[in-house]
Amino acid sequence: MTVDFALRLASAAARVLAPNGGTALIGKDTRLSGYMFESALEAGFVAAGVNVMLMGPLPTPGIAYMTHRLGCNLGVVISASHNPFEDNGIKFFDANGGKLSDELEERIELELAGEPLTRPSGELGRASRMDSSRNLYQEFCRSTLPAGVDLAGLKIVVDCANGAAYKVAPRTLADLGAEIVPIGSTPNGRNINVGCGSTAPELLQLTVPGVHAHVGIALDGDGDRLLMVDHLGRIVDGDQLLYVIARARHARGQLPGPVVGTLMSNLGLELALRRQGIAFERVAVGDRYVLARLRETGGILGGETSGHILCLDRTTTGDGLVNALQVLAIMQQERKPLAELAAGMNRLPQVMLNVRVAQRFEPMGVPAIAKLLRELEAQLAERGRIVLRPSGTEPLIRVMVEAQDESLARQCAERLAEAVRTAH
Repeated sequence: MTVDFALRLASAAARVLAPNGGTALIGKDTRLSGYMFESALEAGFVAAGVNVMLMGPLPTPGIAYMTHRLGCNLGVVISASHNPFEDNGIKFFDANGGKLSDELEERIELELAGEPLTRPSGELGRASRMDSSRNLYQEFCRSTLPAGVDLAGLKIVVDCANGAAYKVAPRTLADLGAEIVPIGSTPNGRNINVGCGSTAPELLQLTVPGVHAHVGIALDGDGDRLLMVDHLGRIVDGDQLLYVIARARHARGQLPGPVVGTLMSNLGLELALRRQGIAFERVAVGDRYVLARLRETGGILGGETSGHILCLDRTTTGDGLVNALQVLAIMQQERKPLAELAAGMNRLPQVMLNVRVAQRFEPMGVPAIAKLLRELEAQLAERGRIVLRPSGTEPLIRVMVEAQDESLARQCAERLAEAVRTAH
């Protein structure tokens, strides 16, 4: 991605999403290159006659919310999420704070072929800084707690991954009465996601018991993913957090539709929800598939093991801070530590192997692999699960086996991996 591309992208998006002028909201995380791309996007939009509001560092879900709250035609986020600082990307939201449809994305791609638009001087857009408006997002996050619930009495370690949430997350939690110990909250443009955040929670695991905190929160670089750590320093991942929220919603009669996970969601989640009488469905890996299925079924709760969770009764997109608040509220309402709330779900041992191949292929199209898979599934019966799929981006075949016995899971995974290796 280059400055020239960012400028062209802004111009193309303006022609599709705000053809008669309007306003674009631009936010970013803390990567060094974010300033460069912010300027390029600003130039492209202003030249095309679109006003620009520059929000500065704010979580991706915060930009989604503020786009709708401020009545903008579109929102733009400059972020590469949980990836290293050298990477960057650009994401768009529509006027309602939702992801763009495939049709709109295709129209923008087609417009990229044209020259950037520059309107006459009298028709140019204007740019303004909106940094102080982040308070509106903080107010929104606080409003997602049930009436009468605050965080008084909780000591919380919050790891902001040196990313987009480094200001709003600690402030929001403190405003709700919690005692805050922030880490990963001193970004320098290069340290986003480095040894901190949801992709590297080891420091959080040490800090929570070290300072005698009740719980730890780990966000990723753009603030849309969440992992938590209990008072003993143990990780509570996205599947376990889904269980905690789903069980509490269900007990209050506030869980319409099924909970939606992905092919990679741990079987322990499915079994734990089944014991609670909660329906569970799986879709392909990717939050867009989770969201689509929730909309089809009228469900409100779904997500991925990585901690990208959708609580559609609270917000339109995955929001790490909002989701953390839902879990903290349950702790306060039930007066139970996170360890006890998560204990109702037992994660089954999971073995994942990536088999490199000369070129991607559909493994189930190979009779020998399909035959072995059926044999292993019969052996596991309801005590385990197998996922065998080609990577969407690399020449890899991914083998995942879950079983109540880890040695059995590894044995099955290695047999399948060997069958894949010998097939090509």
